[in-house]
Amino acid sequence: MSIKLAVRNILRQKIRTGMTLAAIIFGVVSLVLAGGFVQDIFIQLGETIIHSQTGHLQLFKKDFLDKGTRYPDRFLIDKPDDIARRIAGHPEVDAVMGRVYFSGLVNNGRRDLPIVGEGVEPDKEAKLGSFLKIVAGKQLHDKDVDGILIGQGVAQSLNVKPGDSLTLVLSAAEGAMNTLDFRVVGIFQSFSKEFDAHAVRIPLAATHELLQTRGVNQIVVALHHTDDTERMLAALEADFKDGPFDLRSWRTLSDFYDKSVQLYDAQFGVLQFIILLMVLLSVINSVNMSVFERQGEFGTMQAMGNRRRDIIRLIVIESAIIGFVGAVIGTLLGIALALIISRIGIPMPPPPNANVGYTAFIRVVPATVAGAFLVGFFATVLASLFPAFKVSRIPVVDALRQNI
Repeated sequence: MSIKLAVRNILRQKIRTGMTLAAIIFGVVSLVLAGGFVQDIFIQLGETIIHSQTGHLQLFKKDFLDKGTRYPDRFLIDKPDDIARRIAGHPEVDAVMGRVYFSGLVNNGRRDLPIVGEGVEPDKEAKLGSFLKIVAGKQLHDKDVDGILIGQGVAQSLNVKPGDSLTLVLSAAEGAMNTLDFRVVGIFQSFSKEFDAHAVRIPLAATHELLQTRGVNQIVVALHHTDDTERMLAALEADFKDGPFDLRSWRTLSDFYDKSVQLYDAQFGVLQFIILLMVLLSVINSVNMSVFERQGEFGTMQAMGNRRRDIIRLIVIESAIIGFVGAVIGTLLGIALALIISRIGIPMPPPPNANVGYTAFIRVVPATVAGAFLVGFFATVLASLFPAFKVSRIPVVDALRQNI
């Protein structure tokens, strides 16, 4: 009976119901779109970091992160091929590759530039580095035995282009200075200007020749799906728990990503609070005006034997129905708008300290959509409680006077 009466009251107050629904729908749609936009930032930033620098997982000797940049030759992994085969046996793994890190000077015949370099397995790195944009020349491949891939900042500092010659000068493991000539095969652009300003990549065999060592500093693991990262991390930690190795996921290797997530989470939390407050105030105002216009109706109900809790229940049910309908419409409209906007894309400028802009989308994330629905529904129900309690406490005689 209460539900039927509540529906009749809602349909009778069309203007107020429409105003309340509009506020709820706007709030829910805003949360779906904003939450989907933030999730897209997280996903795209994470994939960019994975496919331009870190891979999904990295295995290296303990203390390499603290001391390896200064003494990479002290943290070489012997027999990396055996370890790579063990890791590649997992079905979630797409590719396994070794890297050697070094620092030195690059010379173009006119000037020197300090660089931070990587000796890589070119074909495997080309597959992993799908977010590494080649702005001139081509990607480095295994057949380019004397090839070098340089960052855009390095190319600009030395004024070189694909086909030009460069000389790398490095300190070998025994302290001797070694040099080797290379031909620029390509110039790359990653998401980080700082990285591009000093980064070069050469084949792993050339690195071993320059450093007069064998082995690798890191074994980088690429997975088929990023969602498998934590599961594979746990599996590999169990496989190598007795060895002198440390395993890290891309998230723990990228401090920039974690700080970005914290920043956007805080901003989205503030947005959620503002929208919740907006819906609460809008619904409180609408419900407050509606119930006080209906004081005579509620007085008549009490005179006929209905108790205060019946009045409260009726008002709350009315608001719950409006909240549910508004949240459903807002959710469906938000999903539809997200899909339409994602078909078009949102051109975005480069983030701070980045070179490359990107196209943003609105992700339809079940948790975000459910959260938006619940905020719209419960905010409406919550907003009805104060007016309901207030009007139920008006004496019957005073309420009945409103009918005169």
